[in-house]
Amino acid sequence: MLMLYYRLWDVHDVAALFCFLLYMCQRAGAISIESPDHSLTRSVQEDVFFSVDVACNCTPTIQWTFMSSSVSRAIGIWRPGVFTNVTADYSSRVEAHDNGSMGLSDLRLQDTGYYVLTVTDELGGSSKDVGFVLKVNEVLYEDLQYLSVSALALACLAGLLMLAMWLLNKAYGKIVAWRRRKEMPENDTTELQRL
Repeated sequence: MLMLYYRLWDVHDVAALFCFLLYMCQRAGAISIESPDHSLTRSVQEDVFFSVDVACNCTPTIQWTFMSSSVSRAIGIWRPGVFTNVTADYSSRVEAHDNGSMGLSDLRLQDTGYYVLTVTDELGGSSKDVGFVLKVNEVLYEDLQYLSVSALALACLAGLLMLAMWLLNKAYGKIVAWRRRKEMPENDTTELQRL
């Protein structure tokens, strides 16, 4: 009988331990974040979409934060279907999505940095983070615009030089014609002799 008692005790211990481990696994796996791309490159004035798919056993709280070498600031916090709270710096440029994704429009060079998504369950017991790196490049057409203005200025300068050469050539021709007229005798009368 004593052996049966120990055997039941072991079964109950194992069942309790199994239930506890199952509960912990569910808590640990309560939040999952899927994202196809963690490194993004865009140009100034373009839009970027941080695509994620947040899965949670309860209603999650989604928070986006921006970090760079010089600054760290909150972008926004929201709960799917409940509320959206985007900070004043980003209010006109951020589009929040219930699945955790975020769109950021009209990019600036200062938007280059590290973006962190933090998902917390409604009980506050567990949270999960995922990071994104965004690099914002200067727009190429500004360089092309500079080149086109430079090319136009050089073309105007070349046109002015060609006009100056043409005018100098005309002036030189007139000076040569004036010298020839000056060298010719004016009132020399030649006598005709009979043959």
